[in-house]
Amino acid sequence: MTARIRKDDTVIVLSGKDKGSQGTVIEILPKKGKVVVKGVALVTRHLKARKQGEVGGIKKTEGYLNLSQVMPICPSCKKPSRMATKVVKETGKRARACHRCEEII
Repeated sequence: MTARIRKDDTVIVLSGKDKGSQGTVIEILPKKGKVVVKGVALVTRHLKARKQGEVGGIKKTEGYLNLSQVMPICPSCKKPSRMATKVVKETGKRARACHRCEEII
């Protein structure tokens, strides 16, 4: 089965405090149903210097979002849409396609 969202996809956040913001997928955890989006769901971490020469401080990093909170944006029609699977005639393999414009991604 093909994945609905993959790494380096552009997604939009559907719900939560970052609703409406867009970003690219950095990391995905399919078994846990989580995704990390660049610049979205920033959390503050207080880090302590562990090694000599390392600087501690307050750092902002991306947190995990639930997969149900994001929707991929189609590169051809530039709209958020669900992903369908189509069989490519030339190769016979399955590929992701936009549910709106039916363009293969």
